[in-house]
Amino acid sequence: MSIRIYSARRIITMNPSNPEGTHIAVRDGQILGVGSLDEVAVWGRYELDETFADQVIVPGFVEAHAHVMEGAAGRMPYLGYFDRPLPDGGTATGIRSYAGLIERLKAIDASLSDPDEPILARGFDPIYFDGEERLTRHHLDRVSSTRPIFLYHASGHLATVNTAMLQQNDVTADLKVEGLGRDGNGELDGELREPPAMSLCRTGYQAIMRSNMDADTLMSFGMSARNAGITTVTDLAGTLILAPESRQAGKAVWQQVVNDPAFPARIAQYNIPAVPGDATSFDEVAEAILALQQEATDKLRFPGVKFVLDGSIQGWSALLNDPGYLTGEDHGQLLTVPDQFRDWLLPFHRAGINVHMHCNGNRTQDLAIDTVEAVLKEVPWLDHRHTITHAQLTTQAQLRRMAKLGLCANFFANHLWYWGDQHYEQTVGPERANGLEPCASALREGVPFSIHSDASVTPLGHLHTMWCAVNRVTPKGRVLGEQERISAYEALRAVTISAAYQLHMDDEIGSLEAGKKADFAILDEDPLTVQPMHLKDIPVWGTVLGGVHYPAPGG
Repeated sequence: MSIRIYSARRIITMNPSNPEGTHIAVRDGQILGVGSLDEVAVWGRYELDETFADQVIVPGFVEAHAHVMEGAAGRMPYLGYFDRPLPDGGTATGIRSYAGLIERLKAIDASLSDPDEPILARGFDPIYFDGEERLTRHHLDRVSSTRPIFLYHASGHLATVNTAMLQQNDVTADLKVEGLGRDGNGELDGELREPPAMSLCRTGYQAIMRSNMDADTLMSFGMSARNAGITTVTDLAGTLILAPESRQAGKAVWQQVVNDPAFPARIAQYNIPAVPGDATSFDEVAEAILALQQEATDKLRFPGVKFVLDGSIQGWSALLNDPGYLTGEDHGQLLTVPDQFRDWLLPFHRAGINVHMHCNGNRTQDLAIDTVEAVLKEVPWLDHRHTITHAQLTTQAQLRRMAKLGLCANFFANHLWYWGDQHYEQTVGPERANGLEPCASALREGVPFSIHSDASVTPLGHLHTMWCAVNRVTPKGRVLGEQERISAYEALRAVTISAAYQLHMDDEIGSLEAGKKADFAILDEDPLTVQPMHLKDIPVWGTVLGGVHYPAPGG
């Protein structure tokens, strides 16, 4: 086992007792030490690697809330508002008008030889088209009256379909399902809100969901992580538990792809325990998770489960406490009830399984906090690290309760940029928009937190999430809540050791120190010394994972 010593312009360790160095020694994928060349050369004969001598090494970024669907970028048409990076290093161009949307869809329609093949596209969000009527099936019918179209919104909580898609799946106005959008006459308008409604158009929704089990999508997911300097990424909506009959096949795909030396990242997969409305034994699901954990490898872990408790703020389907939404129609849906959620969560808590809870609205967050408090009284666990993820409108009172209960927060920092203006003007108004993603308050109250992209909702990339948390600017130039800005160091901590802590992996990754995995992000500039507004533009060479180099395109 030979020793390799990497030199760098600066090595930022996120280890408070040894914060930086110029050299890092690695043997067999493990860090021996960080310091000067003389300090790390004590381990014996070594090979000096100066590949990164002019660059900056930081711990490999840890993304604690993403989805494998990010790997579909470049493989499924993208119809979002903002330009988007692709796994191959290219860029998908955003669409800024309904006319542009219809034109792009017509081009896709013309490119398909099979007249029955549906158009499945992603990334659209009607909230950006201020002054336009809400997109309906009638807009999409202008593309095709015969080819089914399923347009999956950026949030993942809504979709818009055309009449042909509704007809193909026998979705009619007489169905009494919450989330089916209707016009003033009670007729279906083509908007589907939340999974119970989207799943009615099964030929579209199921095809998109199946892509999560696709080997090519999974490999592209890893490539996107590498391009962004991420060495450990979550899939926070795993489906290996949902269908026992296909569990072995799905697991085999994940094990084959992720454990392949060509795959450039580690994955922590959090499984969804059940589809809302299904009759599920959560004790049995907890046993299945524990069995999965026995099959974990160095690169593929199964730390816990994720519950989705509400929708999205920009889709008006998150549950808000008073005074509710500023404008628009409240479509808030609670996907469980208090007593039921306690029964759902308790088997996992009792089994020592980490739980992440999707809460966009602060009313839903109250439910999560109350439930964790209840199960802790029944089954004490001093190191649970259960996490409220998104936690966008967290109040000061909620932060104080979370600190006392040992709850973590994973803030969706990218909302400050991608929907900050819309939250300020349309959804929640100025005061609550200024308090979105309250990182500084979490620091003050002692709540461990990370920040995330929720890819594929927004692009995978922690230099951007850091940029959002540090600057808190919007496309219109607003600063949303200057008092909630944090420093670049605090943001770097959030996407390294703090994110690793939430995954119960901080003893292995998240900082550069003796005994940990040799996982690095290689940056062309120093994130702690560049101008704060430049953070998102720092070029990423690629990553080192377990001592193996994975250069990004152009790296």
